[in-house]
Amino acid sequence: MVQPQVLLDQFLVCGLGGLGQHCVVALKQFEVSVIAIDKKLPEDWEIPHLQDLLDNLLIGDCRQISVLEQAKIQRCRAAIIVTSSEQVNAETALAVRKLNPKTRLVIRSSKKNLNELLSQHLGNFVAFEPTQLPAPAFALAALGTEILGLFHLEEQWLQVVKRTLSPTDRWCNNSALYELNTHKRRILYHTSGDASLSKAFHEWEPDSRLMPGDTIVYIEVIKPTSTNSQKQVKNTWYNPWHLFTTLKELNWLTIKHQITEFFRKSNENRFKQIGIICGVIVSVLSLLGTILYRLTYPQISLVDAFLTSIMLLLGGFGDLFGGFNFTLPVPLWLRLISLGMTITGTVLVGILYSFLTERLLAARFQLNKRRPPVPQKDHVVVVGLGRMGQGIAEILQEFNQPLVGISLNTDFDMTILPKMPLIAGSIKGSLSKANLQTAKSVVVVTNDEMLNLEVSLMAYDANPESNLVIRTRGLGLSDNLAELLPNAQILCVYAVVAEAFAGAAFGENIINLFRVNHKTILVTEYQIEAGDTLNGLLLSEVAYGYGVVPILYQKEAGIPKLMPSEDISLAVGDSFAAARSADRMIVLATSDGLQRIEQGVRSAASKNWQVHITRALTQEAQFEGANVIVRVSGCSLNTARNLMRNLPETLHLPLYKHQAQRLIIELAKAQVIAHLLETNSL
Repeated sequence: MVQPQVLLDQFLVCGLGGLGQHCVVALKQFEVSVIAIDKKLPEDWEIPHLQDLLDNLLIGDCRQISVLEQAKIQRCRAAIIVTSSEQVNAETALAVRKLNPKTRLVIRSSKKNLNELLSQHLGNFVAFEPTQLPAPAFALAALGTEILGLFHLEEQWLQVVKRTLSPTDRWCNNSALYELNTHKRRILYHTSGDASLSKAFHEWEPDSRLMPGDTIVYIEVIKPTSTNSQKQVKNTWYNPWHLFTTLKELNWLTIKHQITEFFRKSNENRFKQIGIICGVIVSVLSLLGTILYRLTYPQISLVDAFLTSIMLLLGGFGDLFGGFNFTLPVPLWLRLISLGMTITGTVLVGILYSFLTERLLAARFQLNKRRPPVPQKDHVVVVGLGRMGQGIAEILQEFNQPLVGISLNTDFDMTILPKMPLIAGSIKGSLSKANLQTAKSVVVVTNDEMLNLEVSLMAYDANPESNLVIRTRGLGLSDNLAELLPNAQILCVYAVVAEAFAGAAFGENIINLFRVNHKTILVTEYQIEAGDTLNGLLLSEVAYGYGVVPILYQKEAGIPKLMPSEDISLAVGDSFAAARSADRMIVLATSDGLQRIEQGVRSAASKNWQVHITRALTQEAQFEGANVIVRVSGCSLNTARNLMRNLPETLHLPLYKHQAQRLIIELAKAQVIAHLLETNSL
């Protein structure tokens, strides 16, 4: 994201495994020079003819100073270190920083604490874990819902939604597409009928009317309801009126319903139920004993009668009747009742002790912890519970999606994800227990590609209608599986993650990623720098010229704006305070969009529209129309004033179609009549 001459800089890739090879491909899309280092030449290239893409390939240990010097590390703009050993990656990062303090370091690592420490001490450093970064994409694919992406920005949640309109949809026949763009929403894609979604942003007509069967993809700001619910629950504890209302609503029917519901959920409330039953029996027996002893011996106090009953319940029959010389004669029937109380009390105390012991042991050692049962239908089956599988399961649990995990690893830690139903064992046995025939989705994410293939085919045979999501590492298997299982969602992990690694290598902050129409969309942050290809551009020029979607803008230290106006102009600020006053922008972009920003190449072919202004209805409209032209098109105020004084006239400034159409809409609001012209028609 700097001036074009830096394209001559070199990029270093350490490790040519599956991820390293895909990183090379992703970097070459930016037309840069790439050098690679590996300990030995790969026997099987996952990507054919990859060597032809490399400017140089060195065989050696990337941790050695001599090897890095051969790779001309002093001229490398960034080093992507993605060997299979995290220790090697960390040591290589230290060696690179020793030789070049300015090289951007992008490494593969799952050690969060170590990554933070390295970032503080090395600077210009970022780390990713390939098995965790794409987990949200897999989870959202498994949900099979309209939500394609979900991420957090500036204490706000944003979601990407794919929505097919029904005849009863409130947007049908009522709204033009441009009307859906608000301060909380942006349209990304639109298609009519059975046509497939376009590959690029902004390929939709702003004035199109939405019809039944149309499909739109948009990003919007949402407000989570969980926080409000928690606040509401907290408020009830100290709200006297709420307490009074609750007590007032209590009646026999509500109490009966709550008791029935309590005992119906036997699995959830088993310990409470047993405790309540034992407590009721103890209370009845103690009351009975107190009454009988008080009636039989009126001379003893009520407290002594009660204590005698409690002593009998605690096994004190021998203490009370252990001798034959009684001070007070005790009838035989009372002795028998006392013996029954002691026996009952002993049994109840034993039950309570056993349950207390079980609870204490389960809390301390997590023994005999019951997992929920396997769902019967509309659930997600996650096969493979490595790092990626666990990440997918955690996200699905956040969505309250019923699921079951299948672990084919005999050494699996049974304490992980305790609230998730779990099946462990052989492939056939585990799949047969997972209710595949009624499952909503099956996610296959083991580390073995052949095992993924086997499980996927078995799952498809069991339930062809389920939403099948498959993890692969090579493009060959991905392409072949796509032909064999056309309805399955096949995600090549390394291909998806490599785009994030490549984007990070250019100094951009990759915040998140998601998948739309088999394309990876990167949520990317930019800081506008001196000499930047973005400096001085309107957000509309950034959006339509580079094919990205700005979703956040922040001026200097001001308040961040989500879904910002396209009329904002990006700037660095004062030269003496550029670092402090640089604008900040976050966009949705494909790797093609990042490439165009990096090279500073905006689309000129689509900037071929002009606006012809017919007339202004009032004098005030003439004045306001000039302001609108300046704001939307970016032309000078003098040019706009002269134009509005000589109507009808054409604004001889090439605009992007969306930009020109929005100018016409804004002029109409100011009571100025205008229409669109294509430059090649003039």
